[in-house]
Amino acid sequence: MPAALRTNSTPVLSSMSKAEPFLSAEEAWIWTMSALVARREGARIVAGAGSKQRPCEPDDVVKCLDRLYRQRRIDLVHARIMRIWGERGMAPDPRHLGEKNDWRIWNEAMQRLDWPLRMKGIVAGGARPSGMAEVVELAARCPVEGGA
Repeated sequence: MPAALRTNSTPVLSSMSKAEPFLSAEEAWIWTMSALVARREGARIVAGAGSKQRPCEPDDVVKCLDRLYRQRRIDLVHARIMRIWGERGMAPDPRHLGEKNDWRIWNEAMQRLDWPLRMKGIVAGGARPSGMAEVVELAARCPVEGGA
């Protein structure tokens, strides 16, 4: 007997145009860590069940981090600091003396994670956070008159 189609069910994944990208790599990482902690504690992760629809799964962010690690752009020290502060659900505060070094490592890791997440549409495009490099046009070379 063939299975009947369910007409009253809604699709699990709706249009990606409704998905709201994260504003920063930091926000994406803290969301990822909270999902991973919930999964570790036995929660079932269900697509589309959150308060906001996101353009990725937590594992997508972890894959970006893994790729950076394999390219040697992220070190184990970065991953350790990201895990510790991600589980706390906040970034280290550079105003506290005990967190200053963690903040430096955290900030470095977030800057390196930012680009891959933007390229995948996980973090919104737009303006760069402060401290990031920016592309500047160089002046065209002009021939020097009466040169040597």
